[in-house]
Amino acid sequence: METDAVEDRLGEVYATLPPGERAIVRVLLDDWPFAALGSLRALAERAGVSPPTASRLFDRLGYRGFADFQNAVRKGARERSRLLEFVQPGPERAAAGEATGGAVEVRRAADELRAGLDSTLAAVTEPLLEAAAGLLAGARTVWALGGPLSELAAEYLVRQLASLRPGVHRVPGDPQARARAVLDLGPQDVLAAYDFRRYSPATARFAGAARARGARLVLITDAWESPLAPEAELLVRLPREAAGPIAPLAHEIAVTELLLVAAAARLSPAGRLADLDAIARTL
Repeated sequence: METDAVEDRLGEVYATLPPGERAIVRVLLDDWPFAALGSLRALAERAGVSPPTASRLFDRLGYRGFADFQNAVRKGARERSRLLEFVQPGPERAAAGEATGGAVEVRRAADELRAGLDSTLAAVTEPLLEAAAGLLAGARTVWALGGPLSELAAEYLVRQLASLRPGVHRVPGDPQARARAVLDLGPQDVLAAYDFRRYSPATARFAGAARARGARLVLITDAWESPLAPEAELLVRLPREAAGPIAPLAHEIAVTELLLVAAAARLSPAGRLADLDAIARTL
């Protein structure tokens, strides 16, 4: 069984929608399927749009109003999740044996990961990388943060970029430490934020405070776009393909690798890396 057809449809049409209807889709996908099961007014309020704007979205999608859309969501919610498809054998897989079924799903996941990675790398164009390299190499300081899983990509960016240039920091978790970090930010500083569904309120708060101090935002997000997208000076949008039932962290790391290579070409860090290696041998 494939992913919920309604959820898939929302992702497919997202890029073609006007801003107000995109806001509705972001709310729906960020809290799927629960955001779809309340009232139309409540959904519109969460998205910051009017109820008629929300109604136009469901008309555009071919439903006979919001109630018809909710019925489709409920029908999909009754069916097995995609995670169950990967971890619970169906009749055909049970007949073939669990090990054989597992091997099939692993191969399928590998194929999807490979295809998703190809489209992700294709989406990061040379002009985009050049612009990112200029920001990451030229900033006075670079700060990075992410959400519950994407923080791993942010940590990777910090560790590698700090070897290439000084003034690279991970945004601390403690609120007081975050406040001190924001206090010293200005237009010469860059914040690299990784923000994917479900979008992180903590990331949004820090990025908003950093932007208020003039810091420049490099945002790495998904096809549905983080709510921070309008604030970004540079937006890196990853396609929506995933590998099996999990979020593909490999895509985020791959894009980070490209950003690092592009920044390194601007920095010529051979001397710094040699010094770092020599110091490391003494410690």
